[in-house]
Amino acid sequence: MNELWSGMVRRTDPYIPGEQVNGEGWIKLNTNENPYRPSPMVFEALQQALTSDLRKYPESDPEKLRVALAELHHVSADQVFIGNGSDEVLAFSFMAFFTPGKTIRFPAITYSFYPTYAALFNIAYERIPLQEDFALNAEAFYQSDGGVIFPNPNAPTGIALSLESLEKIAGENQGRPVIIDEAYIDFGGDTAIPLLERFDNLLITRTMSKSRSLAGLRIGYAIGSVTMIEALNRIKNSFNSYTIDQLALAAGVASVKDSDYFQTTVQAIIRTREQSRSVFESVGFKVLPSAANFLFVHHPDIPAEQLHKSLKDKQILVRHFSKPETEEWLRVTIGSDDEMGMFFQQLFDLVSAWTD
Repeated sequence: MNELWSGMVRRTDPYIPGEQVNGEGWIKLNTNENPYRPSPMVFEALQQALTSDLRKYPESDPEKLRVALAELHHVSADQVFIGNGSDEVLAFSFMAFFTPGKTIRFPAITYSFYPTYAALFNIAYERIPLQEDFALNAEAFYQSDGGVIFPNPNAPTGIALSLESLEKIAGENQGRPVIIDEAYIDFGGDTAIPLLERFDNLLITRTMSKSRSLAGLRIGYAIGSVTMIEALNRIKNSFNSYTIDQLALAAGVASVKDSDYFQTTVQAIIRTREQSRSVFESVGFKVLPSAANFLFVHHPDIPAEQLHKSLKDKQILVRHFSKPETEEWLRVTIGSDDEMGMFFQQLFDLVSAWTD
């Protein structure tokens, strides 16, 4: 039936998400989900939202959530856009700001949805190689033709750019869009939000999936100038006016309000990440510095693909990226202390068996 496919479908190379599994006994450290439950206030809000109002459409303009996020980030509410997960926000951003015929730039090793969207929307792109230490080369993003997009911290490496570097990239691309994907910024690194006062070409995308434990409800958002947000709304309202359901909106507002719980769980993940870094290094792994809720690791004596398979045989999932630049590395999500303890127990056995 491919004779019926449009040119858009024919040129797609779909994104492959991390593996999901059913059944008991699995330790899932492959999709950067939060190991902790959402805030108790989220469950209260969801219960209150389970009324006959579910027969109605949700708000096309989720004002309560926009206001809550604006107060959190010290911006105005008309600088906030809400989408159905940050992937949708990114897709709308590609449509709103990147132009066919103008080449955009993103890192050669990065979130693999970027080349997928670029192909889908017929946007030419240039992959910018990382430095030897896997850090982004900020200067390589200056004076782009059609704009730039990159995560900070980067994925899957976890390495973050300084605020000074972000400022230079935005300043060296005046008149062209600079999109910074801050999916993991709550776990470390400098947010670019303070730069919005000076750069109207800057858009920052965020998610409530990682640090706020709401991956199952799909809430993403963007912060930028009023003009940038207006462009996103024009795309959204030409595509789907009701992108966020009533339950997700109620949960999002509740999560933002419970700042104490948010800080407690984020700090717990950061502590576990740093402890895990030391444990990895103690058994011979190279570990990249991470400002995210995962670690990118490599063992010089054990093929990453084999280690990935051996862990899966023990009902432990980690992420392996098979492209040449990353084929000897694994990305390991930071789980709870108990999960990481069980993971390392199995890892020690595998490393010992391989190296003895």
